[in-house]
Amino acid sequence: MNTNQPTGALTGKNAVITGASQGIGRAITEKFIEEGASVICCGRSERPLDFPSQANWLKADVSCMEDVTRLGKMVEDLFKELSILVNNAGLQIEKTILETTDQDWQTLMGVNAFGVFACSRELIPMMHHGGAIINMGSVSGTLADPSMAIYNASKAFVHGLTRSIAIDHGPKIRCNAISPGWIMTGMADSAFAVANDPNKARQSALARHPVGRFGHPSDVAELASWLASDAASFATGQCYTLDGGLTSASPLNPALD
Repeated sequence: MNTNQPTGALTGKNAVITGASQGIGRAITEKFIEEGASVICCGRSERPLDFPSQANWLKADVSCMEDVTRLGKMVEDLFKELSILVNNAGLQIEKTILETTDQDWQTLMGVNAFGVFACSRELIPMMHHGGAIINMGSVSGTLADPSMAIYNASKAFVHGLTRSIAIDHGPKIRCNAISPGWIMTGMADSAFAVANDPNKARQSALARHPVGRFGHPSDVAELASWLASDAASFATGQCYTLDGGLTSASPLNPALD
């Protein structure tokens, strides 16, 4: 018996992970490889020098249909078919609707909304034997953060599209979204930075987490791994909130004052 064969929960599966160069996407990449999956990753930058050697890399912008088509061609060439799609690519613009320009709209919605739509449309036909799609939503798609108007709107779109894909393409395709809360990445730092008192805002947010900490990219990766696995075969059309209990507490709770 060959004891070197991988035996993880994703052994024998292959995956595409967008926005994989850092943060949540990077953590999902590492977790999927650990669980035995073969992966193609993409991002708008060149391959990071310290990126996992087992991962295939494509420099691609998911807001550009030509790049999404190249991603599909890479899946055909390397995998022939696809098991898992993680639509993680996203960006954040910290502005109210009155401050938001047409270019801001095109830039953010191009990645956060069109990118999820385009990658799903391109790659679902390659899931010949069924598969799982995991979209990166946000608690901001349900409960709006101040000064992030179109970011909030883009995540609401992701939640709606997730349910539609699950309904239209089940039972062959399962589709779920993860809605993270405060996950310590560069995007979270940017959100705190727009507050009048960033340090106070950070401490106030932390106090509202029943688990007593902010999230880590690895927390999201653990949930993504489960949703991608056969263990989640009855899970579809759902938006899984992963926020350390943040949105469970009443804003009137005196313990949080």
